[in-house]
Amino acid sequence: MTQERFALPPPAALMNLIAGKFTTQALAAVADLGIADHMVGDPVASDELARRVSADPAAVYRVLRALAMMGVFAEHEGQRFSLTAMGECLRSDVPGSLRHMARFWGASWHTQAWAETTHSVKTGESGFVKAHGEPPWSWLGAHADAAKVFNDAMTSFASIAAQAVVAAYDFRRFGCVADIGGNHGALLSAVLQVAPEARGILFDLPEVVASARGTLANNPSLARIEIMAGSFFETIPSGADAYLLKHIIHDWSDEASVRILSNVAKVMKPDGRLLLVEMVVPKPGLPHFSKLLDLEMLVFTEGGKERTEREFAELLARSGLKLSRLVPTMSPVSVIEATKA
Repeated sequence: MTQERFALPPPAALMNLIAGKFTTQALAAVADLGIADHMVGDPVASDELARRVSADPAAVYRVLRALAMMGVFAEHEGQRFSLTAMGECLRSDVPGSLRHMARFWGASWHTQAWAETTHSVKTGESGFVKAHGEPPWSWLGAHADAAKVFNDAMTSFASIAAQAVVAAYDFRRFGCVADIGGNHGALLSAVLQVAPEARGILFDLPEVVASARGTLANNPSLARIEIMAGSFFETIPSGADAYLLKHIIHDWSDEASVRILSNVAKVMKPDGRLLLVEMVVPKPGLPHFSKLLDLEMLVFTEGGKERTEREFAELLARSGLKLSRLVPTMSPVSVIEATKA
């Protein structure tokens, strides 16, 4: 590989990659403090922003200056800053907000898991378990503040994917759609908006759906949503025409995934559909965010991973299902449609 492939000399380009943690943590700090929400409109002085969020003026200036170099903010004379198009995504009140994702991936408990990446690479085991002594799901169940950060991040992530999914796949033919592991119902709400005659089932763990009720309180589709609590490892609600699982299977090993998918297959109608919303790893050499997210699965989960189309087909076959088609979207996720085998 020649130097012409790099905008910077190779050592400088590699140094930028090595320092990626600095960017992650700086974004998390800005997101935690909600600084972007105070930057709408004209440029604002960093000391004024510090006053608004009760932070140290000099430190706020330094973090904004660094992120301006990354294109998140624009720096002006007089230590004033404004939002760029990228920085707008850190606001909490805009469609497609990534504020909660920045908080999640920069949280100290998440960072502690990634500090064990070498352990994960050497052993194939979870860095989260090495750092915290138990799997993420049980740990989050015992740490309410962290669970809120995680659930808010998953809701925002679902909201971003939702519009791409409903634009790519026609849900209007279904009378009932069950969102399995649906968190706070962001994707299900988007589905019901484009399928006004359908009703929905939101199914997740008791502690998750308990907080989902508040999130959906003012949702116009709430009257058509039945909220149910349970574990997809034990039972799946029956009666739906389509079963929707967004970023569920990538959290689990092949064996655990087969157990989940088999439970869905048991309750599916003969003409029902299973719809997996997942990133699909492309052919070797092609860039795709799934290849980075796969490392999050390696470190954060116990056996979770991103999969190729062939790997999804094999999982489905082991579960009594058949991959019928793969529907790409304008986002990195695809809709993987399956029927009973």
